Amino acid sequence: MAEDRIRLTDQQQRARRRRSLAIGVALAALVILFYVITLAKLAVPK
Repeated sequence: MAEDRIRLTDQQQRARRRRSLAIGVALAALVILFYVITLAKLAVPK
């Protein structure tokens, strides 16, 4: 059963890790952006 698994080369593993990190950073940036926009909207007096 273990021999049925796909083995990634070191280069493929590094590429996957870089891609995962890039997605994580982009997601964190979006969260921060939404947080800042929300604070800005709450700070504006009506």
